[in-house]
Amino acid sequence: MIPFPEINPVAIEIGPLKVHWYGLMYLLAFALVWILGRYRIKKGMIDLTQQRFEDLIFYGVLGVIVGGRLGYILFYQPSFYLSHPLEIFSIWDGGMSFHGGLIGVLLAMYLFGRKEGKTFFEVADFIAPLVPLGLASGRLGNFINGELWGRPADVPWAMIFPGAGNIPRHPSQLYQMLLEGILLFIILWIFSGKKRPVGQVSAVFLMGYGVFRFIAEYTREPDSYLGFLALGFSMGQWLSIPMILAGIWLYIDSTKKQISL
Repeated sequence: MIPFPEINPVAIEIGPLKVHWYGLMYLLAFALVWILGRYRIKKGMIDLTQQRFEDLIFYGVLGVIVGGRLGYILFYQPSFYLSHPLEIFSIWDGGMSFHGGLIGVLLAMYLFGRKEGKTFFEVADFIAPLVPLGLASGRLGNFINGELWGRPADVPWAMIFPGAGNIPRHPSQLYQMLLEGILLFIILWIFSGKKRPVGQVSAVFLMGYGVFRFIAEYTREPDSYLGFLALGFSMGQWLSIPMILAGIWLYIDSTKKQISL
């Protein structure tokens, strides 16, 4: 067992102003998207100006924050937030849903593509490889916050998380950072380095994230207010299954369209 590195969730405090590590991780995520996106534009991977790309990031930021928060509220704790509506705005305390954020980003990409005269999957294929490192920074934020800890474990690197009792647990946030973040980024970056049928990069993202999230959930403690659902799966696993199926369908469909051309 190794000790949990207790880090003050407040990174910077100046008088009444408090900047949380969780918020800084989101800023880092958007900065990584901006840097990687500018690189791909310079490489000619999409016909888009830097200025319009920054507009797309703005759309995406709104989609992530609004969709992620609403997704968490609706998927995980609707009764709590119905009773405590002001807590909806306390995003610095955690409580964001990836699947809700994904829906928000999809809507943002649709609106942006429609405005720019591009198909949805042209935009999605460009954005998909930019996302995983941002997800990795978000999981690091979860770890610093000491939230979303793992299930009890006896592995040498198990940790005792504050608020989770005196039981050593998997640092599942770090597993997710490595799988859904770094490994998925490497796969997508390499895969998208060559010209692919429209929709295939998005399909690999959906399949990759869904599979990695499904696997990581086996080490993550299910939310206490939900527990295990049907078939012993967690909410995260049930929400990942449609992503995997959609990714498989999209990959096959885009391949068939390419062959028929």
